[in-house]
Amino acid sequence: MCQEHARRDAGHPGRGSGLARRTLISTSAAAALTLGTVSFARAADGAAPASGQETRTVKGTLPPGAPDFVYLPVEVPSGVHEIHVAYTYEKPSVPAGTQGNALDIGIFDERGTALGGAGFRGWSGGARTEFFVRADEATPGYLAGAIHPGTWNVVLGPYTVAPDGLPYEVTVTLTYGEQGETPEPTYPPERAKGRGRAWYRGDCHLHSWYSDGKRTPAEIAALAREAGLDFMHTSDHNTNSSHPFWADQAGDDLLILIGEEITTRNGHVLALAPEPGTFIDWRYRARDNRFGTFAREIRRRGGLVVPAHPHGTCLGCFWKFGFDEADAVEVWNGPYTPDDEVSLAEWDNTLVAGVRTGRRSWLPAMGNSDAHRDPDVVGLPQTVVLADDLSREAILAGIRAGRSYVAESSAVQVAFTASGGRGEHAGIGERLGADDKTPVTARLEVKGAPGCTTHIVTDQGTLFTGPALPESGEGTIEWHTTPSYAAYVRAEVRHPATVPGLPGALAAFTNPIFLGA
Repeated sequence: MCQEHARRDAGHPGRGSGLARRTLISTSAAAALTLGTVSFARAADGAAPASGQETRTVKGTLPPGAPDFVYLPVEVPSGVHEIHVAYTYEKPSVPAGTQGNALDIGIFDERGTALGGAGFRGWSGGARTEFFVRADEATPGYLAGAIHPGTWNVVLGPYTVAPDGLPYEVTVTLTYGEQGETPEPTYPPERAKGRGRAWYRGDCHLHSWYSDGKRTPAEIAALAREAGLDFMHTSDHNTNSSHPFWADQAGDDLLILIGEEITTRNGHVLALAPEPGTFIDWRYRARDNRFGTFAREIRRRGGLVVPAHPHGTCLGCFWKFGFDEADAVEVWNGPYTPDDEVSLAEWDNTLVAGVRTGRRSWLPAMGNSDAHRDPDVVGLPQTVVLADDLSREAILAGIRAGRSYVAESSAVQVAFTASGGRGEHAGIGERLGADDKTPVTARLEVKGAPGCTTHIVTDQGTLFTGPALPESGEGTIEWHTTPSYAAYVRAEVRHPATVPGLPGALAAFTNPIFLGA
């Protein structure tokens, strides 16, 4: 399946890599191709050079239908100070409608490539053409740590392959010498000052230069503050390497949560604020039946499982793992687009299904920016959570319970309640325990949404629409029903429609209030 050969380095003639025959490994996880081993010179006593560099270059071509992951074993001798890897691949033009070449890269150390194992040392996807790993430092996306001798593996991920194949070239350079000291990680505090029990605004899907983002942690934290956020969550793709680099950006005014966006070939999912330093593997598809194991690992480490942009249009973004293992779902991702409208409708269907089957559990909704670089807006949208205080534990509890709404900016404020005729009262994410025929009043108060319309949505659909809000952006509507007529109520605030036959973009929406005992 893969054509390969080694090129002798110009500075070290005669030091070929001695590639062995490739092997194809197909397990219950995604199929993987292992290339022949790249070896470096040793003295007669088996020792490596005390200083200097050695380089090996491997070329090959991956065909269409190549496995998801291709491993290039590298025999690393003792005495290595730094591993540097660079790669290139051809990107020929292809006919319209045909996928071109896209090749990702990462590395595992001598502890191996087992799924969920300890060997992970970094991943940059397609965001970088080279990286290094040392004891004292590493390229963003990679983990600093000791360079132990043994078999390391450069991992290639052929995301898409053109009809004529994907020619690639990987160059590995070892630098010999004394290793530095690995810094002890420091993580952001798990609590900020807060305002006691209050509504807190956050953006839980943000990318830094530790994956494919272009912003530093300092730049992202500054933008979060400008957006009026109380908390934020960093979610770089398939790596936990940024976790130690956020502590300096946190403060009494900003809680910084850290996690990962797990980017599989069948959809993306946020590992939302597990224990600092947690890494969750991404090398599986829905058909491999592995997602549940890793979802439970996220929860075991105190985090939430949140499928991201489930109807995203990018290749591999569409969510195919189902929602049985989810704790919430990202319904609104970045500027509001038709795929968000589809996600909103699908999420609403899960509420209906829960009512129909009599389940007491339901799937709360979130909204996040997924900001990577300029001009992406941090805090567009943002999830506003009712929490007991501004802490990791309290924010996650509020999200898990669905005590939240989503707004396009900090200017938009929503208050939504349901009350019964006997003093019963419930807020967003709660249940109004009233008899089937008890009169219920749903009340929606909005600020900061001039020209928008307000809507009450039930398990039958949108049953009430208020007039457009005045220039002040403030307004209140009430709608009357009974639990026998509406199993739940939720609210939407929408901009005027711009496409005939389609609703206007959201300015805000709430999680539901369920009605009935």
